[in-house]
Amino acid sequence: MPMIFVEGPPGLSDVAKKKMVEDVTRAADEAYHVPDVRLWLREYPPERYAQDGVIGAWVRPIAILEVPELGSIEAKRTLVARIDAALAEAYDGLADTSNVMVFLNGYPLEQVGWAGRMQSDRPEIVESVKQLAG
Repeated sequence: MPMIFVEGPPGLSDVAKKKMVEDVTRAADEAYHVPDVRLWLREYPPERYAQDGVIGAWVRPIAILEVPELGSIEAKRTLVARIDAALAEAYDGLADTSNVMVFLNGYPLEQVGWAGRMQSDRPEIVESVKQLAG
């Protein structure tokens, strides 16, 4: 299951938040074809972040993905571009959207447990990830 953490300043409207979540989820669905995409929104008021030693600086939103390994660099490029666009649109006027960062932390199956078992012990998961790896 792809897990996505979006970090940025507070102030997103309900409409912007809903669209961003839908767009990011759709991008992850199309890249991974794995159900159960989870997204956490972490909002930090200006006094709770710093950049280059300046508290409350003009923040740059980020997305951190904890996901299965993805073999295709083109799939990664597409995923990053779509998430970048979704965050830039949502945070326009609230943050530095010219510098959105997306971190892809891909995990091999032998590094992920679920329901008391290693993912590498589940044949259906192994086959799905083989397809992702190309």
